[in-house]
Amino acid sequence: MFRSRIAPTPSGFLHTGNACSFLLTEQIVRRANGQLRLRIDDLDAPRARREYVEDIFETLHWLGIAWDEGPRDAEEHYSRYSQQLRGQRYHQYIDALIAGGQVFACSCSRKEIQDRSADGQYPGTCRNRGIPLDTPGAALRVRTPDPCIIRVPDEREGLVEVNLAQTMRDFVIRRRDGIPAYHIASLADDVDFDINYIVRGADLLHSTAAQLYLASLLGETKFTGTRFLHHPLLTDEGGNKLSKSAGSVSLKSWRERGQSPETLRRMAARWL
Repeated sequence: MFRSRIAPTPSGFLHTGNACSFLLTEQIVRRANGQLRLRIDDLDAPRARREYVEDIFETLHWLGIAWDEGPRDAEEHYSRYSQQLRGQRYHQYIDALIAGGQVFACSCSRKEIQDRSADGQYPGTCRNRGIPLDTPGAALRVRTPDPCIIRVPDEREGLVEVNLAQTMRDFVIRRRDGIPAYHIASLADDVDFDINYIVRGADLLHSTAAQLYLASLLGETKFTGTRFLHHPLLTDEGGNKLSKSAGSVSLKSWRERGQSPETLRRMAARWL
């Protein structure tokens, strides 16, 4: 069975880039007579506000997107589907990586990393310091050899090679506040819910490579067989990516102005 998902993050109101990606995913799933799951990535509790969760449902209904699995409203999300209910599962992956000797603790702050890095990547400061893994306030990182070549099967570009040692060196799998990192949670959810086709923006190609690397370390062959499509990014007239972080106009404002989502449907169709 062809199975895909849409996975909005409730850290802000959804924007036009989200809409086109979700519409594209739905169109691909329906053409394949597959199933579509709604997953809300709310593991980062301090940033995941309820108004943003409610905005997800309002936006999906406005876009006319129908999903086959997952929560139908905010109440059901919090009671049955929230990632915050799955913490034990995510820590199983972290424990397995630790048992395999793939993990080290890092006490560096973001500023310290920036100050010491010549290429913007983690400089390996704590790699061989032997910091105890249970040190309060320490992040956990997975070791990436150099080179660490990951081959990503992309539906548009074919087999794309990514060297994680250059793009996401020794990336974090558990944050300094103890929360499992996105890559761990996303991998566990995709494996557990039998997702075999993932649609993402081109800016997440390196995230795909990181998750494929984790899957290989964990022996998750089901995920390493997943098909991926990394679509182009929507940009404004200046060529800047449309995103929440870039301050793009939210879909909430589109709805409030009574605008139709038809323009977004046409934009997503151009990616097919």
